[in-house]
Amino acid sequence: MTDALLIENATIVTMDAERRILERGHMLVEDGRIAAIGAEDFSGDTSADRIDATGMVAMPGLIDTHAHAGHMLTKGLGSDSEDWMTVTGRIYAQATDPEFWAAEALLSAAERIKCGTTTAALLFGGGPDIMRTDTADAADAHLQAITAMRVREILAVGPNRPGLRHVYRHYTQRAYTEFEISPEAQIDIAADLVDAWTRRNDRIQVAFSLPVFDARELENAAVYNISKRTRDLSREKSVLLVQDGHRDGSIAANDARLGLFDGNSLLAHCIDLTDEDRAVLKRTGAKVAHNPSALMSLYGRCPAPELMQEGITVSLGTDAAAPDRSFDMFRNMFQAHRYHGRHFADDTVLPPEQLLAMATIEGARALGMEGEIGSLETGKRADILLIDMRQPHLWPPVDPVQRLARFANGADVDTTIVGGRILMRGRCLIGQDENAILDRAERAFHQALNRAGLA
Repeated sequence: MTDALLIENATIVTMDAERRILERGHMLVEDGRIAAIGAEDFSGDTSADRIDATGMVAMPGLIDTHAHAGHMLTKGLGSDSEDWMTVTGRIYAQATDPEFWAAEALLSAAERIKCGTTTAALLFGGGPDIMRTDTADAADAHLQAITAMRVREILAVGPNRPGLRHVYRHYTQRAYTEFEISPEAQIDIAADLVDAWTRRNDRIQVAFSLPVFDARELENAAVYNISKRTRDLSREKSVLLVQDGHRDGSIAANDARLGLFDGNSLLAHCIDLTDEDRAVLKRTGAKVAHNPSALMSLYGRCPAPELMQEGITVSLGTDAAAPDRSFDMFRNMFQAHRYHGRHFADDTVLPPEQLLAMATIEGARALGMEGEIGSLETGKRADILLIDMRQPHLWPPVDPVQRLARFANGADVDTTIVGGRILMRGRCLIGQDENAILDRAERAFHQALNRAGLA
């Protein structure tokens, strides 16, 4: 690792509390953290490696607060979204092994690095019915690959819905065995994964996931018991509790039945919320991951601008890279702007600075990491992007925040730095063989299709 790094001549968009923008600024990085930041030239003595960032914006690394592991290798499958979900579930349960999850993780991390996402929160599997926590092997393979890629990640693991048979295939060299597991046993495995990865690596966290249940489902004893146990474990171990798909009264129902939420709750989508739902979010401090590009945003609307006006933390997520999306958070910033501007018929809804905050410091706050990442400030971890602004679609050189939130895309990221280590420079991955990652992912993809009978 480079002991020290000095970035010079950048337009620095800090996203700090004052939202300072420093012209021709500098940042000194030492031991993985920002040691100094300011406008004009660096005046101290340093032997740091230097990057001349003339013509570039330096900004905090982007934070994706809701995605899924596995989706990178299910893109392009299925004739429509429902068919895609059926095919994906079949692949996850019947056709994957640890090598699939490792190869997919490398590919996912490579895309994130190349589009400037330095931190992401992912559910481990294709949704509440296909969580791959039948053993710890697949999650361990994923996390070891992410560790090697050096991005930050929170992986949420947990149970499937009760009441259905959940049968997984475990592969050896030439054959497989079928294995059925209960949601209760999956919670045990999830708890072991949380313990195994706690303080193992400062870039990796493991959290709990839990399916979203409505008021009727919560009357079922099995549903209540796994919800209560997952809630208690998340609080005992002080980790996030992540849920995917709240809507139309489900937040209020879970609060009334279970007291499920607190400041360590991260709730994705949150469409068509009732007044009671919004009151629970405000009272409990639960955070929202808004996914404007997701399928759920076609079926209902997350009232993100209204929630933020009420003091609720709202961040941005991609919902991962399938069936029709990417990990490009710039794309999601613009999508959020258009999505809510169309709803209100008002182009001033979600101005550029607010969008950039949702993808940086508000994302950090949603993950409970605002003291460490999300803005460029002395003492914080050095998760930094350099954006090449000397391009026709980002010209003329005025208002860097508006250009980032309205016109930029992931391909404009020149340099990605996580914890002071350069992971990409000049659009080339550092210390990773991109072609080898692509080839390994392709092999895993074809093997999964063959196993699932989809070749």
